[in-house]
Amino acid sequence: MTTWPILSVTTFLPLVGALIVYLSRGDDEAARRNSRWIALWTTLITFAVSVILVMRFDPANPDFQFVEKANWLATGITYHMGVDGISLPLVILTTAVMPFCIVASWKAITSRVREYMMAFLILETLMIGTFSALDLVLFYLFFEGGLIPMFLIIGVWGGPRRVYASFKFFLYTLLGSVLMLLAIMALYWNGGTTDIPTLMHTAVPRSLQTWAWLAFFASFAVKMPMWPVHTWLPDAHVEAPTAGSVVLAAILLKMGGYGFLRFSLPMFPLASHDFAPLVFTLSAIAIIYTSLVALMQEDMKKLIAYSSVAHMGFVTMGIFAGTMQGVAGGVFQMISHGIVSGALFLCVGIVYDRLHTREIAAYGGLVNRMPLYAMTFMVFTMANVGLPGTSGFVGEFMTLLGTFKVSIPTAFFASFGVILSAAYALWLYRKVVFGALVKPQLASMKDLTLRECVILFPMIALTILFGVYPKPVLDMSAASVQQLVNNYNTAVTAVKAAALLQ
Repeated sequence: MTTWPILSVTTFLPLVGALIVYLSRGDDEAARRNSRWIALWTTLITFAVSVILVMRFDPANPDFQFVEKANWLATGITYHMGVDGISLPLVILTTAVMPFCIVASWKAITSRVREYMMAFLILETLMIGTFSALDLVLFYLFFEGGLIPMFLIIGVWGGPRRVYASFKFFLYTLLGSVLMLLAIMALYWNGGTTDIPTLMHTAVPRSLQTWAWLAFFASFAVKMPMWPVHTWLPDAHVEAPTAGSVVLAAILLKMGGYGFLRFSLPMFPLASHDFAPLVFTLSAIAIIYTSLVALMQEDMKKLIAYSSVAHMGFVTMGIFAGTMQGVAGGVFQMISHGIVSGALFLCVGIVYDRLHTREIAAYGGLVNRMPLYAMTFMVFTMANVGLPGTSGFVGEFMTLLGTFKVSIPTAFFASFGVILSAAYALWLYRKVVFGALVKPQLASMKDLTLRECVILFPMIALTILFGVYPKPVLDMSAASVQQLVNNYNTAVTAVKAAALLQ
């Protein structure tokens, strides 16, 4: 075991970096350059520390590890941190994606660079804290706190309709979270504690389970986002700067899925079982409807945003199937989608930096001028489709397999999403990359620079590695997922048995 608080160091190191950026005042080019380098080194060191977490993590132990606990508020609310096999992959995803975001913003952001880098570093602390908090109040503060820097990133450095998009993002997510706060208070009154591991083993009355499940669901469904509360996402993605879109797609959406795994299934197993048909219905609609909407898009970012809603439908479907394959597939799909969708938004950002438009009709024949870009974009397009050999296939296949055991109609309809995803993703690729290079403005397009290769090539490697060899992610989460599924099934079986005896 570690003797130093490694989890707190990982969580709050970006905050220290943000403070250093704040202290490096000045508005000249040297100050802007310093802000970029400080932010980059902070995110790289944070990632290096988080790798130590992986090396010292025991995947055979399903319980929380690297636990830190200290008294905080007098009412029994503690500073309690820890990770298990479900939260650690998401922590690593967060620390791994952030350096790419900083490098992607290197030349794209030229105004208020210091404030921009501070917003990203503060956001990283809040995201890692969300995945590591083991106290309901602490979780709520991290979970909600992430809204503020993201609101500023979209609202200050976004596109022409950035104010509208940022307010829509803020109001949607805040409204759902108010209900979650009420549920947290109800759980505290029922269990006498806000300690998450304790509450996982505290019996919650059937009536409270129903209402608390709905309240948590309201918050997490907006965050995922699930149909029909997904409309804020395309607007937020279109207006956000490239790195903002990457963080939004790769990490912030995963908070909803993590919430379902951490709260809905373990704390409210009976309500989760009762409401599973509702989630299956919403997930199937999301997969098919948003895929059809993606087919009609004229903006590259909007198309990828709608595809994210469809792919998150597979996650919610797998989680609420309550089977080993479904839940493990849901966790894997979140990690895979984090890499693939983040990379797709980076690919859009690369051509946007050159031509300053995201209209699909403005492009065509890029393979003639940008062969390296065409190859890179193809790998991520295929992963987005779920081609075997890429990480996208493993997550989708496992969630479909897990859902098939519980609800054949849901799996049947969801499988159409795989066909539709091929339709919109390949259509986008054909329009942008293939064809004759007839538009004069495309003749001067330069291929990937060294900086862009440094960002995208590691993501290609991970996409193919996890597609061929998904064992590292699946093994890390296996014991925790098994314990979660066993506890869920035990609770549901006990209620069914009691109902038969009556």
